[in-house]
Amino acid sequence: MKPDNFLVGRGGKSGTVYVIDFGLAKRYRDPQTGQHIPYRNGKSLTGTARYASVNTHLGIEQSRRDDLEAIMYVLLYFLKGSLPWQGLTAHNKVDKYKRIMDSKMSIASETLCKGFPSTPQIVDRIGEFQAMLKHCKGLKFDEEPNYAFLKSQLKAAFQASRFEYDLNFDWNMHAATLERQSTFQHLAERQHQLAKRQQSARKGMAIESHDDK
Repeated sequence: MKPDNFLVGRGGKSGTVYVIDFGLAKRYRDPQTGQHIPYRNGKSLTGTARYASVNTHLGIEQSRRDDLEAIMYVLLYFLKGSLPWQGLTAHNKVDKYKRIMDSKMSIASETLCKGFPSTPQIVDRIGEFQAMLKHCKGLKFDEEPNYAFLKSQLKAAFQASRFEYDLNFDWNMHAATLERQSTFQHLAERQHQLAKRQQSARKGMAIESHDDK
C-alpha cells in the first residue's frame, strides 16, 4: 500500500476515496474453503520499501497485517509530511532496503507517532495512532485484525479533534479556492479586454472628430 493507490473523487463524488492499482494484489485465503494461505519465508521484497511492513522486509509472505501496517505508515506520512527512513543512502538497493528495515525495527512506535502538526487538535492524538500501529505490528500471520478496534481509534481521534463529518475535506476547500481564483482571473481578463476595446473606440472617435475639422 502507498499513497499512489488512493484517489479522491471530484465534484459530487469528492467524499469518495477510490483504491486503485491491484497489480500486486493476491488472495489471502481460498475463496472456496476459506483456508488461509500458508506461511512462507525467503521471499524478496514486494511493493514500495518506504511503506512496506517489517515482516515484508524480512522476506515473510504478506497477509492482512502487512497491508494494515503499510496503511499506518501512509497515515503517518500524511500527518507528519515524512518518515524517519526517507532519504537514506546506500551503495545499492539491497543495502538501502536493509537500512530502511533497520530503521523501522529500531524506532519505537511512540517515537514514530510523535511530531504531528502542532495544532491544539492533533497534537494530543498520538495515543490512538500508537495503539493502532502496535495492534497492526503485533498480529500473527493468519490472525484476523480487530477492525472494530481500529475504526474506534480513528473515530476517537476524529471526535477528539473536534472535526465535523460534513464532507468538507481539505481537497474540497482547495478546489473551491482554485475555482474562485480562476473565476476572478477570468473576470479580470474580460475587464481588461473591455477596457482595451473602449480605449480603441475612443481613439477612433477622436480621429473621426479631427477629420471632420
